[in-house]
Amino acid sequence: MQTDGQPLPGVSYVMPVLNEVTEVRAAVGSLLEQDYEGPFEVILALGPSIDGTNELVAEMSAADPRVRAIENPVGSTPAGLNVAIRASVHPIVIRVDAHSVLPSDYTRIAVRVLLESGADNVGGIMHAEGRTPFERAVALAYGSRVGLGGTPHHVGGKAGPAETAYLGVFRRDRLFEVGLFDEGIKRGQDWELNRRLRQTGGTVWFTPELVVTYRPRPSLRRLVRQFVATGLWRGELARRFPANNGLRYFAPPAMVLAMALGIVAGLVGIVGAVLGSPVAWAALGFVVPAVYLLFVVLGAVLVARRSGLPTMLWLIVVLPCIHVGWGIGFIIGFLTRTSELTTHTGR
Repeated sequence: MQTDGQPLPGVSYVMPVLNEVTEVRAAVGSLLEQDYEGPFEVILALGPSIDGTNELVAEMSAADPRVRAIENPVGSTPAGLNVAIRASVHPIVIRVDAHSVLPSDYTRIAVRVLLESGADNVGGIMHAEGRTPFERAVALAYGSRVGLGGTPHHVGGKAGPAETAYLGVFRRDRLFEVGLFDEGIKRGQDWELNRRLRQTGGTVWFTPELVVTYRPRPSLRRLVRQFVATGLWRGELARRFPANNGLRYFAPPAMVLAMALGIVAGLVGIVGAVLGSPVAWAALGFVVPAVYLLFVVLGAVLVARRSGLPTMLWLIVVLPCIHVGWGIGFIIGFLTRTSELTTHTGR
């Protein structure tokens, strides 16, 4: 297979890995099984894992010379991406997550779209798939408007220029032109990099032809930690780049503030009613969290009605964890200096 009579360009898969012993084998396996006919390499940037991940990667690397492991002593996602990109040799860089499983035609389609569109970065749909009722609930939240808001890389849409892209298939030279990933941003670094690509005249392209399977966090604790960290850094990015943020990013913090004010007003109203104060009407503030709870329950029923009762019940728990975790994180991140956020990676 060739493009305009020329051999297909080589691709370098780059993957930061930290404590992913249960997922990394499937992720790497999906890369080795691509039907792309051009040359490729797999570069894993290994953070200081403590769960046996690095030992497993060493076994995979020894078994297949196309899999190369390099150290990422910092351990963060952007630092791992940067060390892997610097070590890469091919003109196209494909970012991969240890929680993602690429379909066998992913690279072939991505390279074709990259060349046809002339874009600097191409991405597609993150299709979350769970294996337990809890994970399936998280997957439904990812792929529904009541969960993460219905952005194209979660629910699909028409091909065309986009604000950002899931994972990303990049022209390597453009990555170096804009300075690679900002290692001071632990979450949302892909959005910030795509902002620089667009501001320097480049194009970020979304295509629904690319669909990547994503494995959600397996526990409620890890899910909450993930979304609080995501909210922290989204708040930081909103403060740092106020003109580049859509209204959807402000919905969770607005909801958290509205519920907090509603609960405080409701408590004041109850105290006022007991004391015979005219502020008893403030008890109506409880309407705000009540409406949100109704929204969550109805949303969970509509989204998970075909997924079974356990998944539906988990979704009623998962939705507030995502909304409130993101919202609280956003508020803290928006009000806190960057130097105080550097330890929050979401891992």
